[in-house]
Parts: sequence; C-alpha cells; structure tokens
Amino acid sequence: MAETSHPDMWQVLRSTFGYESFRGDQEQIVAQVIGGGDAVVLMPTGGGKSLCYQVPALVRDGCGVVVSPLIALMADQVAALRDNGVRAAYLNSTQMPDERAEVEAAYRTGELDLLYVAPERLNTAATRNLLQQGKIALFAIDEAHCVSQWGHDFRPDYLGLGELAELWPDVPRIALTATATKRTHEEITERLHLQHARHFVADFDRPNITYRIVTKAEPRRQLLDFIRTEGVVDGQPATGIVYALSRASVEKTAEFLSDNGIDAMPYHAGLDRRVRQATLERFLRADGVVVVATIAFGMGIDKPDVRFVAHIDLPKSVEGYYQETGRAGRDGLPSVAWMTYGLADVMQQQRLIDLSEGDDNHKRAQRQHLDAMLALCETVDCRRVQLLRYFGQDAQPCGNCDTCLNPPQTWDGTIPAQKLLSTIVRLQREFGQSYGAGYLIDILLGDKPDKLRNPGHRSLSTFGIGTELDRKAWSSVIRQLIATRIVEPQGDYGVLNEGENAGPVLRGETQVMLRTDPVKSGGRSRAAKSSADTLPEADRGLFEHLRTWRTGEASRQGKPPYVVFSDATLRELAARRPSTAAEMRSVSGVGDTKLERYGEDVLAAIAEFELNPA
Repeated sequence: MAETSHPDMWQVLRSTFGYESFRGDQEQIVAQVIGGGDAVVLMPTGGGKSLCYQVPALVRDGCGVVVSPLIALMADQVAALRDNGVRAAYLNSTQMPDERAEVEAAYRTGELDLLYVAPERLNTAATRNLLQQGKIALFAIDEAHCVSQWGHDFRPDYLGLGELAELWPDVPRIALTATATKRTHEEITERLHLQHARHFVADFDRPNITYRIVTKAEPRRQLLDFIRTEGVVDGQPATGIVYALSRASVEKTAEFLSDNGIDAMPYHAGLDRRVRQATLERFLRADGVVVVATIAFGMGIDKPDVRFVAHIDLPKSVEGYYQETGRAGRDGLPSVAWMTYGLADVMQQQRLIDLSEGDDNHKRAQRQHLDAMLALCETVDCRRVQLLRYFGQDAQPCGNCDTCLNPPQTWDGTIPAQKLLSTIVRLQREFGQSYGAGYLIDILLGDKPDKLRNPGHRSLSTFGIGTELDRKAWSSVIRQLIATRIVEPQGDYGVLNEGENAGPVLRGETQVMLRTDPVKSGGRSRAAKSSADTLPEADRGLFEHLRTWRTGEASRQGKPPYVVFSDATLRELAARRPSTAAEMRSVSGVGDTKLERYGEDVLAAIAEFELNPA
C-alpha cells in the first residue's frame, strides 16, 4: 500500500523544515503514511517523531489531525509550525468561542495543514461532526502509550480513539510513543485497531544521556550539590526538571532550592491552573529554570535544551523512568539523568502497591514494575544495557553511565542475609510478630535494648550478632535483599517477611553478592557539558552572540527561544559563519520561511560579531 518514496516529501523536508535527509526510520514511516498505510512508531524522545506525521500531512491532500494529550502545550507546538510556514491551528478549552469558530471555518475551507486536538475533544460528537465537513489527510495519535492500562500514563479518553478506524476507514492513522514494552506495544495495536499497520521500532538508546543513581542520604542537599556542579552550562545555570513523588515534596524541594540560589519553581496538579501555566511558560521561554514537579509535568514538552532530569524519589516503573529522563537532551547534546534512592523509597512504593485499588493481577503487575526498577538501581553492570534490555533491545556496555565510569565493588553478603532472615523467622516463630527494617537493625546491632517494644526480644539468638556492619550498611543490605526478593515488605507498616527467594539463602544453597554503596555520589560526569562546552574555543563567542540575538527575538514575538532556532542550528551557524542567504540556507534547521523571516538579522548579527568579536 505504501510507496517506497515520494518526491514531495523531500521537498517538504528541505523547504519547510530545513533538513537535507531523514534520520533512522523516518523516511520509511513517512512513505508508509503518504501511501495511505497505517503505522505504529516506537521512537525515543528526540528521535524525530513529529516529522513522521508532519511531512505526510503536508504532502497528502487535506488536514492532518493530531491527537495531543496536553492542551497547555498546543499553542507552542502550533507556534513552532507556523514559524516554519505551516498552516497549523488547535482546538481546545483555552480558546474563546470566536477563536474556535475561526479555526473551524479554516478547517472546513481547507486552509489548514495540521489541526491539534485533545483526545477528550476528539471523542465528542461535535468535533467528529466538524471533521466530517472537511478532508482529513491523516490521524496522528501522539503519546500513544496513554491507551495502555499496563503502561505508566493511562488516559481513559484514549480508548475511544479506536473508533477512528471505523468512522474514517480510508484515512491513514499513525500512533507514536517514546516508550513501550512488548506488552504496551501489543495493547496500543489492539486498542487503536491497528492490527494491519506497519510497525517501526527504533533503537531506544539515548547515547547523549549519562545515567547516574546514587544512594539516598540527604536527598535535597545531594540534589543541590548535583545542580551546583552539573547544572551549570558555560558558567550559567542550566535548564532542568526534578521529579518528586508527592506534592508536599515538590513544594519543599522547590523552596529549598530557591533558598539556596537556584531559580526553581514547583509544579503539580494541586496548584492553581494559572500558576501552572505561568510556570510552564517561564520554563519554556527562559534559560536556567529548574521545575520541581510530579510526573504530571513534562509529557509532550518539546523544549530541546533541558540539560538534566533528576529524581529524588524512586519512579514506579522503568517505563516511566525512561519517559521522564528522555526529556533531557532532546537536541542530542550531552545531558544527565540523575537519581537518588534508598530503603525508604522501596518501602514506600511497596506500601502504595499494597494499599492500591485493583485486583491481584493489577497489584502483581505493579510489583513487576517495581522489581524491574529496583533491578536497574541495584545493578553492578552497565545501566544502559539493563535499561535497553527492559525494552527488548540488546546493547554493549556504554562507558558513559556511573557503573561503567566507576564500576561498583561487590562483596559476599550471604552471612548478613542469613542473619537478617534468621531474625525475621525467629520473631515470627517465637513471638508471632513481624517488624520493619529499623527495628530489625536494632536487634541485629543489639542497639537500644531498653527501648525494645518487647524486652523478650533480647533473648533471641540473633540479638546483637550483626555488629560487623553499621546501621547504614544494614540499610543497604536490606534494600538490596528486597530488590532480589529475598525479603519482602508487606502491609501498612512495611514489616519485613521472607521473600520468595529466601529459602535457598537460609539453606546455604545460594551465594548473595551485594554492591558496596559509594561514599560520595562522584564528581562531575563527562556528559555534564553545555552546548558551548563542546564547541571549539573560536566559535563560542559567536554562539553566545547568536543566543543573545535569539533570546531578544523570541521575547519580542512572545515565543520560546527554541522555536526561533535550536541550539544545534546556532552551533552550526557559529561554526560555518555564513555571509550570504544561500550559505545560510544550507544550514540544518533553516527552511525557506525561517530564511525569509530571520535571514537578514542573523547575517547581520554574524557580521557585527566579525567586526567586533567579544
């Protein structure tokens, strides 16, 4: 059904978007959709998913309808397209009735190339009736993982999108997501009725991101140290996102960072809508802003120059972690994904699972997510290999994650594991009681004997037999034993019981190898560089000069700076120093419309710098 190529798609790529070639599977995906075929696309953040439906929408007759989950971002997405000369618009609840009427009229008369709508609006009879009155080039379902109840970002309104196949059987549909396990992939295909689609699964590796996970001690202080050392770009604060599990933690962390000189703002669903919108707009338009947020922040954000993503709480799944860390370094430049986690995180996540609604199958699925996340945190091998394996892809050690750069030491923890398990078993057999990690450590250390809840516990044969380790080391042991299901927290209070893998350990049939937690989180990673850091010294001054021009131009138009030109385009301009429109047109990211709109100003800025270099 699909054509192998189409001459117009190359013309659109060059003239509208300013690129000379497609990347990876983009060419095949574009050709598939232009030819009228359906597609399911799994491609990492920053891999160029948008072009996979934007180019076909401009080549095919009619208007491309894009399903986007976050209305707060539609205005910027449309602004970026219009800056490239694309006739784009959106329909959402932020518009006044006359604005919506104008967009609807433009659609009916064929004056739109792309129309963005939220799934909630697309599922209404009024919107579907409107779409029947015009010609649809394609349907693009972005963030398609939201249809999966197995995944990490389920949105019920995505379930109704499967009906598009029956309502418009001759219109090609393309579903796109930056993350999907095999099960989520299958669910996308089934629920969106894409059984006859062609599937494209790109390499999920993001080689420009350094993954680092450190043991939690003082998380906010550790975060501050990280931002001060690695959240700096050529002497200036870098843009970053910090994720926390609760709203209270978000607000306290943002306040702590602000009190210590970091330009940080909180973002969560409990804040006033106007506050959230103002925070989002400032994040998109300003440099050096750090947003501390729950997972409600970030999906669909196209800001390419986020230099770091940090987690101060353990994510619920590897899929969610990958999606969130993928918001760093969309421009392909070096970035860092940093996380701190500890025993309390494990206990909290397990408690949330125990208290969650749903049947046993649902809770079992949540535990599997947690197990995979713990395996990533506790691995002594390459984190990138572990991460990609979760998505069914093989990789070689990357040499650019913390376990590759500073391989962790391991030690034989079999005897400590047996001591802990013996304490758990004896408390249950002799007293019929179970306790949490802190109390078990008290018993193993023989610590605080006068404060034991039951003085009889001093008679246990394991009382005081664990003094070879201190309290911090025992916490590390317990955390790792939970990760390997040798012990298991249960109930509201997180009491520890034998896990499914405890038997062979108690019987001495299995050796338990544990990792040694590093004393410090380590110094500045080699990936923590700015876009300017990777430029030759001779080009840095012009690059900063062009960034200053871009900031002023974006401010004048009320747009995010990256909508004018990306850092990658400015880097190439600084390196090549074009002096004519024809030379500037050959720079990646400079299409016909942007050349006409900004060409003279950019050439003048370059000439000005050449005459008066900083």
